[in-house]
Amino acid sequence: MGAISLLATACSGQFWANALTPRWGYERHADIAYGDLERQTLDVYVPNEHAAGAPVVVFFYGGSWQSGDKNGYRFVGQALASRGFIAVLPDYRLYPETTFPGFVEDGARAVAWAQNHAVDYGGDPTHLFVSGHSAGAHIAAMLATDGRYLNAAGSSITDLAGFVGMAGPYDFLPIRDPVLQEIFAPRSSWPESQPIEFVDGDEPPMLLMHGAADTTVYPKNSRNMAARMNDVGGTVELEIYPKTSHIGLVAPLAAPLRSTGSELDDFAAFVKKVVSDSPR
Repeated sequence: MGAISLLATACSGQFWANALTPRWGYERHADIAYGDLERQTLDVYVPNEHAAGAPVVVFFYGGSWQSGDKNGYRFVGQALASRGFIAVLPDYRLYPETTFPGFVEDGARAVAWAQNHAVDYGGDPTHLFVSGHSAGAHIAAMLATDGRYLNAAGSSITDLAGFVGMAGPYDFLPIRDPVLQEIFAPRSSWPESQPIEFVDGDEPPMLLMHGAADTTVYPKNSRNMAARMNDVGGTVELEIYPKTSHIGLVAPLAAPLRSTGSELDDFAAFVKKVVSDSPR
């Protein structure tokens, strides 16, 4: 079985990715509450060795806004910590417990928590990045484009240093799947759920990563988002990975698969470049 095939299914892929994730080199602070509800908790991954005032990356996992658990993404926390970043991985409410924008509101609370507590873990709150894969990239993109959510949580888009989106749905109207129609109901409010609709030039720098062979979230989402950012004079980098699928894009973040793709290198290089170009 090929390396990427190992992560062909989400459940088995996460099991093996986490089973083979190193337990050394970082400390995991688990199940910290950022709100009062059961799924409003997060984990913080702190590298054993990191520069003072390390960048902080809040990463949201995917799952069609219907599934997922931060415990299944230890491999992402370890990946980011291995590059010297403070990684924050939140859980958030899912359908049917909530619908849009409930999970985005949870995301905003988690980001505000990370900003307020960054220094407690050796991080720099002025070098705060939001990121995610698939539905998680959508949540992060909404926070980086529509200022209402962070404002309501006591933060601001201007507090974000950057956004890294992996296989994100940013421009996915019309919604045809019946369950997704319920998640984003009513139809009249669908445009409110599209990050691309809020791009006006005030967004933080963006890295948009997408697999050319992604048939779950089509690459046009990232291409269209990049084009809109360019139209308004924003700062954006677009990386399309040939022959890479939806799950294949995040697979190289797992320790045993890092040699199969450059995604983690590209992610880390973007964060370091933004920090270098915009010291605060």
